[in-house]
Amino acid sequence: MGVLRALDLSVRHRVEGLLAGDHPSTTLGRGTELAQVRPYQPGDDVRFIDWSVTARTTEPHVRVHVAERSLTTWLVLDTSASMQFGTADRTKADLAEGVALAVGHLACRGANRLAVVAFGGPRSITLPPAQGRAGLLALLAALREVEGSPAPDNTPAAETLADALARAARLNRQRGLVVVVGDFRGGREWTTPMGQLCRRHDVLAVEVRDRREQELPDVGELWLVDPETGRQLRVDTRRRSLRARFATAAEAERAALASELASLGADHVVLTTEGDWLQPLASFLLRRERQR
Repeated sequence: MGVLRALDLSVRHRVEGLLAGDHPSTTLGRGTELAQVRPYQPGDDVRFIDWSVTARTTEPHVRVHVAERSLTTWLVLDTSASMQFGTADRTKADLAEGVALAVGHLACRGANRLAVVAFGGPRSITLPPAQGRAGLLALLAALREVEGSPAPDNTPAAETLADALARAARLNRQRGLVVVVGDFRGGREWTTPMGQLCRRHDVLAVEVRDRREQELPDVGELWLVDPETGRQLRVDTRRRSLRARFATAAEAERAALASELASLGADHVVLTTEGDWLQPLASFLLRRERQR
């Protein structure tokens, strides 16, 4: 727990520094409560012009909104076996944990609340909406304990992303933000529940990726193992044509994923296990806010 608290403090400090200054909102969500209608001033966003008041007064007026008083953010966190992979600075699970803490810090400001659904591990976990980051830290600590202990023989099949999204949609009745953190590997059975969530909520898909999932190194013969199914395949990485085909197929598969998420209406950001991940995440969130 002490390590998690230290990581939380580090992430919180950097998030506050990266997101400091002028930006549209202090929350991850979009404000919808109308505060006032006032005359247009140079620099105002023309998208917020109130045309009915403008026509009535013959002077441009804009609508001023305030952020939601209580925004509920649902964090859907992938804890499946494939998340333990990592060949750079960290594993994908470590990266997802850091993203969870960053989202928790942003989502718990003021009266806002955070809920968590964890899937793919030996057991599924649901943390109901609550204020503050204490619940998130407790959940992450519990996840570490689960990952470190063997699953009992009668453990049912791990919950899939589709299951987790359906569960989040069933429990989340108030419009809010859903942040899905995972590697999005495997089948696409999750597209239907993801589409249902996108029609009712703002959805942000945070894809965590490792470089070796996209390219093969030239290191001779290798046994490739699917951590989800245990399937093994021996390949000779000395063959340049094989490495090229692998890279092309991997790029096409990830491009198809990005296209699928865009067609469903989800925002999408890719973070990697190599180098700094918080700077690109913060930059993406700021661009996302400015575009709304």
